[in-house]
Amino acid sequence: MPRDLRAGRVTHWQVTGQGPRAALAIHCSLAHAGSLGALARALSDLLRLTAFDLPGHGQSAAWDGQGEIQAASTAIAADLLDGPADIIGHSFRATVALRLAVEHPHLVRSLSLYEPVFFAVALADRPDLRAGHEAEVAEFAAGMAAGDMHAAARGFLSVWGGGEAWETLPAPVRSRMAAQMPLIEAAAPALYGDAGGMLASGALTRIAAPVLLMEGARSPVIIGAINDGLAARLPDCRRVRLDGAGHMGPVTHPGAVAAEIRGFLSPARAARRNPEPG
Repeated sequence: MPRDLRAGRVTHWQVTGQGPRAALAIHCSLAHAGSLGALARALSDLLRLTAFDLPGHGQSAAWDGQGEIQAASTAIAADLLDGPADIIGHSFRATVALRLAVEHPHLVRSLSLYEPVFFAVALADRPDLRAGHEAEVAEFAAGMAAGDMHAAARGFLSVWGGGEAWETLPAPVRSRMAAQMPLIEAAAPALYGDAGGMLASGALTRIAAPVLLMEGARSPVIIGAINDGLAARLPDCRRVRLDGAGHMGPVTHPGAVAAEIRGFLSPARAARRNPEPG
């Protein structure tokens, strides 16, 4: 499991599978590369999948606050690739995958995205959802405003977690999550303010790679609105809703998510998408 400089940042990564297709997986906030292990193993015959720890996560270096975290994460992803790959992204890091496709299209063969939390898209199209969304994340916001990182983490987990009750988590896990809350706040300019300019510039409409947009049936309402907005802009997009899954679907339902990715990447579907000239 290598650990080296990528885009000027100490980065840890691991490689799973011996499949014929190169792939890159980007985990969600508060997780690490190993959190996608079950998903990677389910696709190991199809993909040779590199998964890396993002800044402030796993065995990669701490986030130093220098620059904008979505841009930094995108640069690391690009530095780990030496040619076109299938990109798998979850939550905030699914927005990193989108930005990779915008800024480095030659490195992206396909995008499989589980619940990209690009709130700017939903709030641009559905401003009526703002009040409900703000109420949903109010505990997190209040904790951050008060400097109470444990309260912020409890609020964050209640919306975006995999169903775990905060009180049942081991104390070291709660402390780690609390320490990572500034990383969540650091992502806000990209997720709410479109720091990468992907929405404002119309860049999403120019992504040529095929996109699989996945969401859980038990996820917050705003997720469906985000995927509605992305699907309306992405030229080649397929939507999937997974029954029984929530925001942490790639971790809680890896088999179901892997099956959707496998079907999306199948040669038969590629042939239907790009038929031979008649």
